Amino acid sequence: MAKSLRSKWKRKMRAEKRKKNAPKELVRLKHILGADGSGDISMNDVKEVATVIPCENIKQNPAKEADDDTSMDIDKKRNKKSLMNEHGQYPIWMHPRQRKKLKRQLKQAKSRRRKRVAW
Repeated sequence: MAKSLRSKWKRKMRAEKRKKNAPKELVRLKHILGADGSGDISMNDVKEVATVIPCENIKQNPAKEADDDTSMDIDKKRNKKSLMNEHGQYPIWMHPRQRKKLKRQLKQAKSRRRKRVAW
């Protein structure tokens, strides 16, 4: 889309504005990060708020993350098939139409199980 003359003009002007403001933004960013030596933030201030770990100690190991049992408690209390919790409530994110469809599917599956009688 965006092919009208007005949108082309606006894109052009935004590009001009980015070119004009880029040097000022770069100076501000360097000042904040302390790259120019006079930074507002020092690592000592950051250490008080967060744990600083050297990048050599950080290793990406997906197998270790999979072994950790960090699943939420909510997942354990919810029925996997019907998605209802122990009180019979559906998740808050579930749309009412989706709830209705799921109820209908579960009811049909239940009726199919009843019809199959082994003689």
